[in-house]
Order: sequence, then structure tokens, then C-alpha cells
Amino acid sequence: MLYKELNAAKLRIALDEIEPPIWRRLVVPLNWRLDQLHLAIQAAFNWWNSHLHEFRIGGLRYGDPDVEDVSFEDSPPLFDEREVTLRDFGHDPSVRFVYTYDLGDNWRHIVEMEEWLTLDDTPRFAACLDGARARPPEDAGGVSDYEAFLEIMSDPLDAEHTEMKRWCGGHFDPEWFDLGWVDRDVRNALRPTRAGGCTSPNQEAQAMDQRHRRPRRCPSVGCIGFDHPLDWPRNGQEMTAAMDRRQYRK
Repeated sequence: MLYKELNAAKLRIALDEIEPPIWRRLVVPLNWRLDQLHLAIQAAFNWWNSHLHEFRIGGLRYGDPDVEDVSFEDSPPLFDEREVTLRDFGHDPSVRFVYTYDLGDNWRHIVEMEEWLTLDDTPRFAACLDGARARPPEDAGGVSDYEAFLEIMSDPLDAEHTEMKRWCGGHFDPEWFDLGWVDRDVRNALRPTRAGGCTSPNQEAQAMDQRHRRPRRCPSVGCIGFDHPLDWPRNGQEMTAAMDRRQYRK
């Protein structure tokens, strides 16, 4: 039997400090850099990729060196995420690190290496195998504010329910997860754009959203919300699924 080199990794990625867990299971190419993994995570959770992010691995920080570092003075220096690949972790099955998106809201994602894989065909793109629950609304304010948001949304008699419901687009289902749509977004996360670059599949939808929206302050939660003149797709979560929006516009 011929030896076949490892060429992929199975990762479980879960938002920290939120119960029931919000998580995704991805298979990604082993030769991917951290900046590519960043885009896959953005697509898997349908984040907008509109805030700073960083990886914390073994006490070191990795991120985009072309963006101003706004960390605390006592934080470790920021290393270039483009200089580290998943293959650099070796074959250790216990690899575990943190990916943080939006350093204000501080959405910490725990990334666990579940399995090193040898696939028949070396993968070029990532895929989503499984997952559960919708991520919090963008700019919700962090874990504690998200919990307050859920309480308000679950109580139609709450004084802020109507305003909060309008802020999140008319409906929010924290249990929403559609594997087919998420997998399609993840597979498209690094595909070339017409301009020749690579981008998250959410950016087209985000650009459309911003053309129709104006910012305002979200009550109680203290995050930025938006007024939107358009009806929202069936999914209903605050701008959650780019796939929802594309289907809605057809």
C-alpha cells in the first residue's frame, strides 16, 4: 500500500461562552494559511468580515499586518497570519486555538483539530460537514448583550421587544442552521471574484445591505442596528445568510 500524504484537516469551531453551543464542523485543505481559514470561518458563521480579527495560538497572536493593531499595550506582538499554514501544526490531534472576530464584541471561536485526513483528491476549498444554531446578530455587543437580546426577543410583552425586533430585521431564530446553504457559502469563500481577487461570499450581500440602510443605536444592547426598507427573506435572522438574500433577490 502506497503512502499518501495528509492533505486536509477536520476542524470543529464553536463560539465560546454560549449555550447551547453555536458550532460548525469544517474540512479544510492542510496547506491553507490562517488568513484563508479566517475567510472560511467568516463564511461558515456568515459573519460580515467587517471588523478586526486575530488568532491566538500557543500564546502568540496572528492577524492581518496591513491593518492597524488596536490591541492592549500588554498584548503579545502581532505576527503575519499569512506566514502560518495548518500543516505547520504537525500531526498533533490535540491542537486547539482561539479565533476572535470583532475585538469590540469579542466573539471568541474555539478551534479544535478533530482529525488529520488523507483524501483521495487534494481539496482546493473548504466544506462544512455539520453544525448547529445561528450566530448572534452582527454588532450585538458581545455574549452578555446577546443574552439580553434573546430575552427581549422571547418576550413579546417586553417594552423593548418591538424596537429590538425591528432592529434585527423582523425576526430572529437562534436555532436556524441550514447545512446546504452554509456548505455552499464555505465552498465559495475563497473562489476568485470577477475582479480577480478572493472574497467572502457575504461581501456582495453586505454591500447591498449598506446601500439600503442607515445606522442607529440599538436599544439596551448598545450595538449599532439599522433601518431597512426591504422585506426580509424566510430565514429572518438579521442579515444571517448570504444564500438567503441571493435567493430572495431572484
